[in-house]
Amino acid sequence: MEKIGYKKGILAGLFLCAAGAVLFLPASSSRAYGFFLLALFVMACGQSFLEVAANPYVTILGPAASAERRLNFAQSFNAVGAVLSPILGRTFILTGVEYAPAQIAAMSAAQLGAYRAAEASTVKGPYLMIAGIFVVVAILIQLAHLPDVQETAVEGGAAVAEKSAESVLSHAHLVKGVIAQFFYVGAQVGVASFVIRYAQFSVAGTTAKTAALYLLLHQAGFMAGRFIGSAMMKRIAAPRMLSLFAGAAMICATVALLASGVAPIWAVVLIGFFHSIMFPTIFALSIKDLGPLTKRGSSLLVMAIIGGAFFPAIMGRISDVSSIQRAFAVPLLCYVYILYFGIAGYRTEDRASLEAISAGNEGASV
Repeated sequence: MEKIGYKKGILAGLFLCAAGAVLFLPASSSRAYGFFLLALFVMACGQSFLEVAANPYVTILGPAASAERRLNFAQSFNAVGAVLSPILGRTFILTGVEYAPAQIAAMSAAQLGAYRAAEASTVKGPYLMIAGIFVVVAILIQLAHLPDVQETAVEGGAAVAEKSAESVLSHAHLVKGVIAQFFYVGAQVGVASFVIRYAQFSVAGTTAKTAALYLLLHQAGFMAGRFIGSAMMKRIAAPRMLSLFAGAAMICATVALLASGVAPIWAVVLIGFFHSIMFPTIFALSIKDLGPLTKRGSSLLVMAIIGGAFFPAIMGRISDVSSIQRAFAVPLLCYVYILYFGIAGYRTEDRASLEAISAGNEGASV
């Protein structure tokens, strides 16, 4: 990214995503699970390019004071996709034709092969369309007159020209932001992954179909929170918003951990709303004042999404040995650190120095 710049980085990400989507066609023909995983892996690589390039680019294209609000608004459409994609997937990929194990066992080899081929082929059309969308967007980006921004070192030594792992990790607010992002994505994926199971645990007799509605509401709240949070940031500073949302998520997680009946289910649903602004806000605050190290800082923040694999596994283990309700202690602890980051951890070295000087001047005047 440091060699090719933001615009070409976005284009590289889009074409990698398109290549991954196209790989679903031979994967469906071969019906090899490993082939599908390869296609998903290539798409994930493309998405990581997009995150590393597009997120900081959005923060740079405009006044620094409104960077967090711009990134929140841009990522609001990510949330729209999260709500629409399961609906589209169910419509265009899931055939609705299901056989019981006994019925499958009774099929001849030819019948079983035809059934599996028909099921696997349902992904061809949708993923070919997805690949086409990526290519069209790439063409539009290429034709758009987007500036090729080059960051410069910030006065006062907040960012240095040297581009190394050691120099980027010397920025304490970035390191804290990476940790906060690790905790946030872990909490976000963990809670969303267990909404259905939690609903069925809390109210006996809840069907999977009914519990799935709570997940849909959780995702809808996430989407609404992105747009509402972006608008609220016109009046409320981003760090304060992050602190408020983290505190509210802590309250909801506490209710989910200790209460019983239907109330804690709605608390879990509401967590989706409070998750909404966390990723883009943590991202924007963490790369502030990094100058030429912005791309490296962005890559570390994108790598931090591995928390989404780490914390759900811990929650699942706790659920297995105890209950899914007790597993909600994990996201609760995650919100504690995010709250700290929103209150104090986000401060850059320059900001902290200015606040210390300001406090000293006020003391002297008194």
